[in-house]
Amino acid sequence: NWSGSLIVASLTGAFGSSFLYGYNLSVVNAPAAYIKKFYNETWERRYGFSVDESTLTLLWSITVSIFAIGGLVGAIIVTPIVKFFGRKRTLLLNNLFAVTAALLMSLSLLAGSFEMLILGRIIMGVDAGISLSALPMYLSEISPKEIRGSLGQVTAIFICIGVFTGQVLGLPEIFGQEPRWPYLFGAIIVPSLIQVVILPFLPESPRYLLLEKHNTSKAEKAFQTFLGKDDVSHEVEEVLAESRVQRNTKLVSILQLLRTHAVRWQVITVVVTMGCYQLCGLNAIWYYTNNIFSEAGINRETIPYVTLSTGAVETVAAVFSGLVIERLGRRPLLIGGFGLMVVFFAVLTVSLTLQETVHWLPYLSIFCILAIIASFCIGPGGIPFVLTGEFFQQSQRPAAFMIAGTVNWLSNFAVGLLFPFIQAGLQTYCFLVFAAICLAGATYLFFVLPETKNKTFHEISQAFAKRNKVSLEMQEMNHCPGERKSSAEQESNFTSSVNNGETKKGIV
Repeated sequence: NWSGSLIVASLTGAFGSSFLYGYNLSVVNAPAAYIKKFYNETWERRYGFSVDESTLTLLWSITVSIFAIGGLVGAIIVTPIVKFFGRKRTLLLNNLFAVTAALLMSLSLLAGSFEMLILGRIIMGVDAGISLSALPMYLSEISPKEIRGSLGQVTAIFICIGVFTGQVLGLPEIFGQEPRWPYLFGAIIVPSLIQVVILPFLPESPRYLLLEKHNTSKAEKAFQTFLGKDDVSHEVEEVLAESRVQRNTKLVSILQLLRTHAVRWQVITVVVTMGCYQLCGLNAIWYYTNNIFSEAGINRETIPYVTLSTGAVETVAAVFSGLVIERLGRRPLLIGGFGLMVVFFAVLTVSLTLQETVHWLPYLSIFCILAIIASFCIGPGGIPFVLTGEFFQQSQRPAAFMIAGTVNWLSNFAVGLLFPFIQAGLQTYCFLVFAAICLAGATYLFFVLPETKNKTFHEISQAFAKRNKVSLEMQEMNHCPGERKSSAEQESNFTSSVNNGETKKGIV
């Protein structure tokens, strides 16, 4: 099932999209001291006096957290963009944001303007917000259902690789020196250019071509390219069957989706998983890493190299999840990942609280950090994006990804804003808050989440029909609320669109 085109499409799409998201999460850590010095020198040159500590802290906090605000903007605007341009062209056009942001941030030191760096972070956030919705949508629509989960995990794997790459390039031997830190941001151009060069030679999503553009001939060619075979009649008929269920494929709005009883529990589940994805405490782990390594007796000069172990563990765990997701399924990996995080958060709280009294406890803290990261990447790190693509029919998917992206970025911003206060108030006990969030998420998913492994989109809708308290027939009619037509007119339009698309007789 893994054709060469499918592999190239997933790797190229992820390298220019989710890789950059992960990279920009970690890239600001290594040059933090140099960037603050740049802010102070710029302020002093403009106003004749040094910036006070509180203002400098505020500027740095804005620089880091403004990325999430840009991501929220990207998540909000992605629906009309993917509707008009399609999935592939959205990924291509999104590189304009990445290149613009890279130029602004890398040239900020030369121009003597810290505003350019902050503006670049906002624009880079917009790029991330669009890509984290458009990429999973594209991957879920080009992959066969047998490997949809594994292909969807490519998004999470490349986020982890991006984080690890940011850590490596931030080492003192590479770009982690005062005169070289702008190169860390200039490197963003490389993945964008690679995607721009390769992705145009690959087809658009066949489901988008067939269900939204009604271009059957191009959809067939796209299926043939991605599946690596000539006979795609079964795949085309499967998509057409979904179209017959939906009756029409006009995209629904977010308000229509929220009002549709037939997908009520799908929406709630996406909101819960995306909220827990950001609120589960992984950002807090990054905050504590250097302090814990220092307490364990590791020399401060070697801590950046030891920190690479966190990125390496993250990447290996994500790859492992991609390899086993089609064997074990989404449900056990997601619930198990959150469950393991609860256990290791509890142990970490104990070890941090008592590490002054027992000499070997700091090493237990290091183990817990690595275990929490691994637990996160095995399930919660990527499966929420896979589920968002699987829960909804074609006409509902853009609105669903917009809802998921909004929850994701608002939660991201909330963690960045509130964690310092939580940490100051609770000290090491702050991790119990995250343990409670993980426990609540695992409990909800245990009772609500069905297994979606190796199921068609229609079969997944059937799994939710009873919980949504609607009959299957009513669920099928409610896929496009407010857009219904008479059955005769719907069948006529469907037949017309198929014939206009030059569908082969054998497929019909």
